[in-house]
Amino acid sequence: MGTILITGANRGIGLELSRQLTERGDVVIALCRSTSPGLEALGVRTFSGVDVTDEAALQRVSKELGDTVVDVLINNAGIFTNETFESLDIDKIRENFEVNALGALKVTRAFQGHLRRGAKIALITSRMGSIADNESGNYYGYRMAKAALNMAGVNLAHDFQDRGVAVAILHPGLVATEMTGRVGIPPAESAAGLIARIDALALRDSGSFWHANGERLPW
Repeated sequence: MGTILITGANRGIGLELSRQLTERGDVVIALCRSTSPGLEALGVRTFSGVDVTDEAALQRVSKELGDTVVDVLINNAGIFTNETFESLDIDKIRENFEVNALGALKVTRAFQGHLRRGAKIALITSRMGSIADNESGNYYGYRMAKAALNMAGVNLAHDFQDRGVAVAILHPGLVATEMTGRVGIPPAESAAGLIARIDALALRDSGSFWHANGERLPW
């Protein structure tokens, strides 16, 4: 049993991660912009009204947690937009960077003091952030922001190595959530795979890029 802090825990993959981890006996701390009936039904400790781009809000939660020790920090919160070159929306692209890339950095910085030696950090990214795997283009903001998040994960692996903290960079698969228009695999299947990857994570694998199904992904 461990203590696991999850961002974006109110729906989709985050909610399913919270559910499965709670069911197996882990203590979940949920962060979200707004709570949901599904999250409330789990009875986990929840901090709502928290945007991952808001450093002051993150620091307030960190202070409220006091001396709580976190075993796993899961940076799951994210947004998804689709821009073609012909329909570029620079503000939307910037928002992707703020939430999907910088948000995870802000969260990790805010809660680093709660991580025990030997803890784990998971970044829920996307293979759409892979340069080698890009065969269709488009999705400018999402692809660029997830590529930046992947690079942040490699940097974090270096920075946290001496603390014994391993970093997982994880693609959940195409998951049937509100974000994807309910297209893809069930959230329960994705969450189970992500949990398996986090459980298996060791320092020797820190900073590597994995599919939830166990496949090693190209950069």
